[in-house]
Amino acid sequence: MIHPNVPLIFQPEIAKHKPENIRHPHNYCPFCDTAHLTNILAQKGDKIWLVNKYRTLKDTYQTVLIESANHNGDASNYSVAENRSIFAFANQCWHNLIETGAYRSVLLYKNFGPMSGGSLKHPHFQIVGLTHKDGYQDITPDNFQGLTVFQEPGFTLNLSTYPIVGFLEFNLIIADPAQTTKLADTAQVVIKYILNDYFHGICDSYNLFFYDFNGKIICKIIPRFVMSPYFVGYKIPQLNDEQRLLAIKKELLAKLTQ
Repeated sequence: MIHPNVPLIFQPEIAKHKPENIRHPHNYCPFCDTAHLTNILAQKGDKIWLVNKYRTLKDTYQTVLIESANHNGDASNYSVAENRSIFAFANQCWHNLIETGAYRSVLLYKNFGPMSGGSLKHPHFQIVGLTHKDGYQDITPDNFQGLTVFQEPGFTLNLSTYPIVGFLEFNLIIADPAQTTKLADTAQVVIKYILNDYFHGICDSYNLFFYDFNGKIICKIIPRFVMSPYFVGYKIPQLNDEQRLLAIKKELLAKLTQ
């Protein structure tokens, strides 16, 4: 039996061949070179889901979902319709892999920016099947509780008061897994807020993490900076004080109701 806390095993010999163009923007972009993409799993317009060529983690099935032909695309500059289509396609591909039943858990996430852990600038999600690992084993319902910013039937946006990492985590929660439109629209507003307003616009990175959790779909959006040493060394997350959370709520609510 595999110990539940065993880490994912990273393979540097594979990783050293990966292309990189976040810190070196003039480097080759394989996601722009669509004519040479292989192992394509699904395609809709310029959105392409394919097997990751550089599978750096043992006991996983790593795939990539290219969002757009636009190398500089992002939710912060897509049209509303384009962003909705991307979220719907990502959700469909994610659940297609879940429904195979071949993996103990299937993760959907996105890196954006130099602090996010990514290596390619071209906009993409990652969908990863974990053969032995339960990706949710350390996630609890508390991680999705928080100060409510906006709520309507079937949808909630809150600021996490029991964050996974901290300092600020946005939880977007939909009750119907098929209804991704509200999720996409709100995520677009939150991402624009993170990149343009939060910390006076100096934040250039974020992550999206998706969870199929207790019958709901949750998107957790985390602005990324240098990781707190309290979390790195002790797994202790930090949280902004109530005054700051209320200020962020006010700022974000103004964006949502414009």
